[in-house]
Amino acid sequence: MAIIKPFRALRPQPALAKDVAARPYDVLNSKEAAAEAAGNPNSFYHVSKSEIDLPEGTDIHSEAVYRKAAENLQQLQASGTLFHEETPCYYIYKLVMDGRSQTGLVCVSSIADYNNGIIKKHEFTRPDKELDRINHITTTRAQTGNVFLAYNDVPELNSIIDHWQAQHAPVYDFTADDGISHTIWVVNEAATGDQITELFDTKVPATYIADGHHRAASAALVQKASGEDVHSDANLNYFLTTIFPASQLAILDYNRLVKDLNGHSKEDIISRLEYDFIVEAIGHHEQKPSGLHEFSMYLDHTWYRLVAREGTYTADPIGILDVTILQNNVLDKLLGIKDPRTDKRIDFVGGIRGLGELVKRVDSGEMAVAFALYPVTIQQLFDIADSGNVMPPKSTWFEPKLRDGLLTHLI
Repeated sequence: MAIIKPFRALRPQPALAKDVAARPYDVLNSKEAAAEAAGNPNSFYHVSKSEIDLPEGTDIHSEAVYRKAAENLQQLQASGTLFHEETPCYYIYKLVMDGRSQTGLVCVSSIADYNNGIIKKHEFTRPDKELDRINHITTTRAQTGNVFLAYNDVPELNSIIDHWQAQHAPVYDFTADDGISHTIWVVNEAATGDQITELFDTKVPATYIADGHHRAASAALVQKASGEDVHSDANLNYFLTTIFPASQLAILDYNRLVKDLNGHSKEDIISRLEYDFIVEAIGHHEQKPSGLHEFSMYLDHTWYRLVAREGTYTADPIGILDVTILQNNVLDKLLGIKDPRTDKRIDFVGGIRGLGELVKRVDSGEMAVAFALYPVTIQQLFDIADSGNVMPPKSTWFEPKLRDGLLTHLI
C-alpha cells in the first residue's frame, strides 16, 4: 500500500505566490526562462534555471549553476519571500485550464515505495538527466521539482478533499500569464491529515508516475548515496509528489515530425501505407484523430486519415498503443527510424501546441511529414505500468503543468 505523509513546505508569502511560481525547469530553455523572470527577483526560475543569473554561455550543468541555485534559494528565504511551514501539512492543489479543472494532493511519498514497485513507472530514464537533478538536489538541499503521480479513485479520499475545499479558504489563488489558474489549500488539521494518510495506507495499493520519472529516480539515488536508513523518517527517505485520482486527469496527444521521406516519393509513401492502413485524403483542413488506432498525417500541404488495419498490430499492452503502431508500421518500416530516442530525423510536439504547429513546421520545409496521434488513455498507462513494461518514448503529454516554487520539500 502507498506510504505518504505531510511535510513542512517551503512556500511563498500569499501576496508573492504569482511572482514566485515558475513553469517546470524542463519545459523551457534558458533564454525563455530569462525572459519570463526579467525584472522579477522573486521568480523561482532563479533557483530552477539559475544559469539565467550567470554569464551567457555558462554550461547549464556546471557546478557554478548548482551553487547559484542554492545561493538564490537561500536569498529567497532570507528576504522573507519564502517561509518554512511550522508544522507538517498536506496541500490540495487545483489547476484549471480552458475551463477544465483537476485537483490533487501535494505530499511526500516514500522512496521505499519507489524502490519496491508500489510507485509504478512506465518510462526509462537517462543517466545524464538523472545526474542533473541529483546535483541540483544535493547542492540546494531541496526537492524543487514535483513528481506527478496518479492513482485509481478512492471515494473516501475524494470526499475529504472536496469537503476541505468547500469549508476552507485557499492560501493561494491566482491565474498565471498563460491563463492557467492555480489554487492551493493547506490541510493543517491533524485529524484530517491522519485520515488521508490512513486511506492511502489501506485503500491505495499503487500509485503511478504520470510525469517526473527523472525527478523520482534522482531523489531515490540521492537517498541511496546518503546511506540513510530507508526505514527511518528522515526527509531524504521521501520525495515531493502531487497525486491525482485518475478521474481528474486527461492525457494530451504527443505528435511526431520527420525531416525526410527516407528516399521515397509522396506517392510511394501513400501507396506503401495502404498495406497497413486505410488511407483517406481529407484536404487542407486540420483534423485530429477521432479514436484509437486512427492517425492524421500531414504531407505536402494535405491532411490524410490513416486507420490501422486489423491484424497489423498486437493486443498486448505495448503492441496495442498507437505510438507502437506508428513506430512499427510507419516510422521504422517506411521512414527508417529504428530508435526514436536517438534518431535526429524525428522530433516530438506536445498536443498543447495544436496541429497548427505541425503544419507550420512542414510547410516551412524544416520537416517533410507530420503525424498526429490519439492520446494514450490513463487506463493504458496503468496497464503498462502494472505489466512491468515501459512505453515508447514521448507517449504522454500532461497539461496543465504544476508550478515550481509554490511548495518545495527541504531535505
